[in-house]
Amino acid sequence: MFVRPIRRFVVTLVFGIIAPILGMLFHRPITNAINIIKHHAAHSKLSSAASMPKPVIVVGSGLAGLSAAQEALKAGATVRMLDRAPKPGGNSIKASSGINGANTQFQKAAGVNKDDLFYDDTVRSGGQRFKGAEGAVDRPRLVELLTTGSEGAVNWLVDEIVVDLSVVAPLGGHSLARTHRGAGKTPPGAAIVTTLLEKLNENPEFQLTSSAEVTSLTVSDGTVKGVRYVQDGENHDLEGAVVFAAGGFAGDANGLLAKHRPDLAGLPSSNDARPAPHGILEAVGAEFVDMDSVQIHPTGFVDPKDPAARYKFLAAEVLRGEGGILLSHEGKRFVNEMETREHVSKAIMALPPREKDGEIRQWDVTLLMDPGACAAAEGHLGFYLWKGLMEKKKVKYLSPEVVEAVDAYSALVASGEDSAFGRRTFGRWRLPAGEENREEEVCVGRVTPITHFTMGGASFNEKAQVLKGDKTAIEGLWAAGEITGGVHGDNRLGGSSLLECVVFGRIAGQQAAKAATSS
Repeated sequence: MFVRPIRRFVVTLVFGIIAPILGMLFHRPITNAINIIKHHAAHSKLSSAASMPKPVIVVGSGLAGLSAAQEALKAGATVRMLDRAPKPGGNSIKASSGINGANTQFQKAAGVNKDDLFYDDTVRSGGQRFKGAEGAVDRPRLVELLTTGSEGAVNWLVDEIVVDLSVVAPLGGHSLARTHRGAGKTPPGAAIVTTLLEKLNENPEFQLTSSAEVTSLTVSDGTVKGVRYVQDGENHDLEGAVVFAAGGFAGDANGLLAKHRPDLAGLPSSNDARPAPHGILEAVGAEFVDMDSVQIHPTGFVDPKDPAARYKFLAAEVLRGEGGILLSHEGKRFVNEMETREHVSKAIMALPPREKDGEIRQWDVTLLMDPGACAAAEGHLGFYLWKGLMEKKKVKYLSPEVVEAVDAYSALVASGEDSAFGRRTFGRWRLPAGEENREEEVCVGRVTPITHFTMGGASFNEKAQVLKGDKTAIEGLWAAGEITGGVHGDNRLGGSSLLECVVFGRIAGQQAAKAATSS
C-alpha cells in the first residue's frame, strides 16, 4: 500500500541531494536538476494513480451509507464518503425506537422463542402495494431479504460494531416484540451511528468529506463511473463504483413532496428542510416506484415554547410500546395505540384539528405515560423532559376528564381486555385505578401527526443495484436506505428503517467493493 509513496520519497530525496553536487561539478544550473525531479515526481504520481484501484464512493452518511462503507472496507476496497451536510449521520442518527430483528438472542431472552410473523407483518403493513406488480422491483424477494436478514443485521451490529441492542420492545403493527435498542440513555439511532462512525474512522482506507454535495453521476457507455460534487464552491470529479444512500424526500416540502402528495401541505415534519436527491438518479435512467407513499408518523412533539415550528422532534413509538396512551382534546382514548402508524395517524386526523398555528396544520392530542412506562422509556424521557417536550404531573393535577380516562385505562389493563379498541399489549403500565393513584406522577406531552418517511424511491434488486424501467440494472450504481422504493409498500413498520439500512447497505457495499477491486 505504501511502497509507491516511499519509492517516490526516496527518489526525490536522492535527486535533491545530488542536484547541487551536479551543479557544482558540471556547472549546470541547479534549476535543471529541480526540473528533472519535478518531472519524475509528476510522472510517478500519474503512473501510480492510473494503476491504483478506484474507491467505492458512498453518497450519504446515514446508516445505509455507513453500513455499505464498512462492508466495502472489509472486502478490501478504499472508501470515499461524501455528504452534503456539515455533520454526518443523516436521519438515522435521530432514530428513536430501534431496529427490528426476528429470532435474535435478545428476543428469545425476552420470552419470544419463535418469530415467524415478521414477513407477514411487513406485507400487511405495506397494504395494497403488495397485491400489484408495479415497476421493476421484486417486492416479495426484497421483503424476504429484509426479514430473514434481520437476525444477522442485529448480530452484526452487536458482535462486529459492538452496539448494545439488548432491550426488546413491541411497536405498533408488530405481532410480537422485535424492536431492539440499548439499555443506556443514548437513543438507538445515535448509538449505532456514532459507534459505526468511530469504527470507520479507525480505518486509514476510509475518508469522509462533509459539506460536499453530489450534483451528478458521471456515465460512460451506460455505466456509472463516478460522481461530480461541489465543495466550497468548487467542482470536483471522483471516479469509482457508487453506492447512493442520500435519503428520502420528506424534507422536500416544496419539491417532490408537493408534487406527489400536495394534500400533505402544511403538515410539520421530523425532517430538516432540504431538496430531494432523486433527480440525480433520474438523470441516469433510474425507475421510481411508490412515490406517493409518504409515511405520516402519528406522534411528533409540539414544543410549547414554539408550537408553530415546522420541524418537530419525534415522540418515539417506543413510548406507546412501553405503555403510553393517546387522548383526544376531550381527554378520551380514541384508538388502539399499538396499531400501524398509518392507522393511528388517520385516527388522529379524523379528530377536529386545532386552529392553525401560523401555516402549520396540527391536532391537539396528549401522550400520557404512567410511572411504569416512564421508567421503561427512561433513556428517551431524559431528553424529552430536558427539552420541555414532556413534563411530569401528579394525577391529581390533571383535568377531571383525563383522570377519568387514566382510571378507565388502568382498570382495562388490570382486566387484560380492551374491548373498545382491541389493544392487546399494555407495555409496563402499572398504575392502579382510583384514589390510590392520585399522588403518582405521570409523563405527559402534546403530539401531532408529522411527515416522517418516504416509502417511494428508486427501484432496486436483491444485489442493491439500481434498476431501469425494463428491469435491467444500471451498471456501476447501487443504492440503499430511504432513497430506494418497493420494500415497505404503503406503510413502513417502526424499526424497519434502520433494519433496511443495515441489510441493503451491507449488500450494496459488498457488491460495489467486488466491482471496485476487480476493475
